[in-house]
Amino acid sequence: MNSPDWNDLRFFLALIDAGTLSGAARMLGVEHTTVARRIDALEAPLMVRLFDRFPKGWSLTSAGIALVPHARQLEEDMHALMRAATGSATLSGVVRLSAPPALAAYLLAPRLRAVLSRLPEIEIELLGESREADLMRRDADIALRFRRPSAPGLAVRTLTTIPYSLYASAQYLSQRTPQQWEFLGYNESLRDAPQQLWLDKIRGERRYALRSNDLGALFQAAVAGCGVTVLPTYFEKQHSELVRIESDCPVKRKLWIVMHEDVRRSARVRAIADEVISLFDNK
Repeated sequence: MNSPDWNDLRFFLALIDAGTLSGAARMLGVEHTTVARRIDALEAPLMVRLFDRFPKGWSLTSAGIALVPHARQLEEDMHALMRAATGSATLSGVVRLSAPPALAAYLLAPRLRAVLSRLPEIEIELLGESREADLMRRDADIALRFRRPSAPGLAVRTLTTIPYSLYASAQYLSQRTPQQWEFLGYNESLRDAPQQLWLDKIRGERRYALRSNDLGALFQAAVAGCGVTVLPTYFEKQHSELVRIESDCPVKRKLWIVMHEDVRRSARVRAIADEVISLFDNK
C-alpha cells in the first residue's frame, strides 16, 4: 500500500468539519472540485471508500468513520511538529500577532515603529480579528484577548486593564441636552459585551441612532457627531474633537497576552512578546 499524502488528510478532515464540499472548499480557500479530487486521491492508496457520494451530499462510510480518530491524531502531531519547528534561535522571520480589530488599529499599530526598528529582521503580521485565533493550529503566534483562555498548553499573562467611558464630539454635546442625546451601540452580535450592557442601562428610553459590530466605526461616528457612545479610553488621543463625558463607567476589561508553550520557545516570538508587554507596561 502506498502512503497517503498528509495534505489529502487535511481535505478529509475539512470535509468532516464543514459537512459539505462547498463548506470545506471555503474553509480551505479552494474550489469544491479540488476537495473532491483530493478525497479521491486519499482513497486510492488506502484502497477504501471513505465517503458515499449522494446527490444531496457526501456521507462517511464505516471505513471513513474508523479513519477519523487516526487522522485527528496525525493532524495534532503535525501541528505539534510545526510549533516545535518555530523554535529557531534567530531573530528573523514572520511573527503573527492577533488582536481585536480596534485594539490592533488604534493602540498597537501606531506604537510599533520603535519595535520594528529594534528588530529589523522580523516581520510582524498584525491580525485584527474578532474571532479568537486558534493557537493550537498556529493561526497566530501571539494573541491578545479580553477573555482568559483555559485550554491546556497555553502560556497566559495579564497585560493591562482597559477602562471605558462615554464619548461624543464637542459639537454634538454643545447642541444637545443630555435628555436629547442619541446613542451609538453594538449590534446584536455583541449585545452581551460588558460595555454594551452598561450603555443599555444608562441610556434609559433614549434611542440608538446607530449600531455596529465594529468599534472603529462607532468611534468614527462619534467624532462625526452622530451621537454618544462608550469607548475604551485609549481612543481619547485619536481625535481632538472627541470629548469624554463624566459618567463613572464601571467597565474595566482585563487584556491577556497568550502564546502556545511550544511557540513561546521561538526567539523571534519571544522577542515580539516582550516588546508588546513593554508597550503596555509603558502605556
